[in-house]
Amino acid sequence: MAGVRTIGVVGLVLAATVTAGCSSGNGSGSSTGAGSGSPSGDSAAPAPTESNPPGDIPDNQAFVTYGPSGGGFTVKVPEGWARTVKGGTAVFTDKLNRVQISTATTSTAPGVASVNTEVVPQLRGQVPKFADPRASRVTRHSGPAVLLTYQGDSAADAVTGKVVRDAFERYAFYRQGHEVDLTLSGPVNADNVDPWRIISDSFAWK
Repeated sequence: MAGVRTIGVVGLVLAATVTAGCSSGNGSGSSTGAGSGSPSGDSAAPAPTESNPPGDIPDNQAFVTYGPSGGGFTVKVPEGWARTVKGGTAVFTDKLNRVQISTATTSTAPGVASVNTEVVPQLRGQVPKFADPRASRVTRHSGPAVLLTYQGDSAADAVTGKVVRDAFERYAFYRQGHEVDLTLSGPVNADNVDPWRIISDSFAWK
């Protein structure tokens, strides 16, 4: 996975930094900006991506049923997570994990081809360091859906400035002109397979 490759690169960078710190040179080749030498254009570089942050959802996590005020569908979301609703989008967050539910009206059902030609370019422009998009048809309890998996960087934490490398699962459900996009995301090394399956399998039309 891309997450494994990222860990390898971070390891090499750390090793190179330790070696440079132990040498008797002037440190002008360091890319971390920690030295006190002459200023460089890298001094304002963004924070590096965290390659192995925690993010596992607890095994005893409880779930509750969520449905928009206008009805149409229900889906289980983790109990106790912070909720934000704006227009046709509801977002549930806790620490490094996120569930986003967006609705739209469209006359055309999403397919693998349309996701690759329309959705992927949009996400590429919205998600920092967007990578590895893979679209496929899957079946959940509610019926067929188009699943798009990809990776990208999170927004920098407002307090620590840290950036997390996230893995995404985006499910597009469709029925009679109505589309619901369910996006689940968390750190690439988090073991959230079971919680994400519970949520995606819980989606149901009303």
